[in-house]
Amino acid sequence: MKALCYNESLSLEPRYPEPQPGPEEALVGVRLAGICATDLEITQGYMSFRGVLGHEFVGVVLRGPRAWRGKRVVAEINCVCGRCELCQRGLSNHCRRRTVIGIQGRDGVFAEQVALPVRNLHEVPETVTDEQAVFVEPLAAAYQVVKQYPIEKRMHVTVIGSGRLGLLVAQVLQATGCELEVVGRNELTLNFCEKRGIRTVPVAEVRPRGDRDVVVECSGSPAGLELALRLLRPRGMLILKSTHAEAAPLNLAPVVVNEITVLGSRCGPFPDALQALARGQVDVESMVSRTLPLDRGLEALAMAADPRYIKILLKVAS
Repeated sequence: MKALCYNESLSLEPRYPEPQPGPEEALVGVRLAGICATDLEITQGYMSFRGVLGHEFVGVVLRGPRAWRGKRVVAEINCVCGRCELCQRGLSNHCRRRTVIGIQGRDGVFAEQVALPVRNLHEVPETVTDEQAVFVEPLAAAYQVVKQYPIEKRMHVTVIGSGRLGLLVAQVLQATGCELEVVGRNELTLNFCEKRGIRTVPVAEVRPRGDRDVVVECSGSPAGLELALRLLRPRGMLILKSTHAEAAPLNLAPVVVNEITVLGSRCGPFPDALQALARGQVDVESMVSRTLPLDRGLEALAMAADPRYIKILLKVAS
């Protein structure tokens, strides 16, 4: 099968071995996949990953339990053992033995087929298009913010970073009615927010006053983290939503002096994301800049790193 791989360099492999699903797995034919910042970070050495890239997708079950065959699905990215102490405590996303689709120890979805645990699958409602469904994984991650920390209407909230994840987080937060602003560098993505009634501030024009109740850091940059600490009021909440391939020094004195609470936030609830898409509560289709076939995967990855585009999709099968 065709697959877009990373093994110290990017390559489109025309004859990559087809996956062989295990006893509790399904074979899924990938229809559409999305490129995200994590995929780009992996090509810079993040997680030391080797194999098929990609974790955002929608596909159809080709082989597996009869009840699942032919169903259009998305899948949670953490593949867990279900037996370790963390799984038993309801913390399966942090399973000691987990693999992560296209990120850690398991081939991803930039391929014609992928083998996945049946427990990870979620059926896509008929009212949700493929172009919407491919956003379920990052949109679920955005919903995790409000699952972990309830955002109230009275709160002043800033999202740092107007990239793909930042745009989804901003739309989820907008629905809470909070006083919201998005800080970013990219005029294209800031305009996306403005058109949806979300206030934006170019990063060069930010004047930190130490008055924000909550800051959600989505830039994945040391500069974004430093800015977040300057924006927050004493005893404010800093939610870290992005990882970064490079290590960087950080002055944690403001965290101590201002008694800042720091909350890491990763994967989130797929049912919430699917429901929001089915109800038209989040606009994801306007984020799609281009859709390229898998054969042009190398070009697609280059475009995904280009600030002139928001979201690049890979068309794998019809």
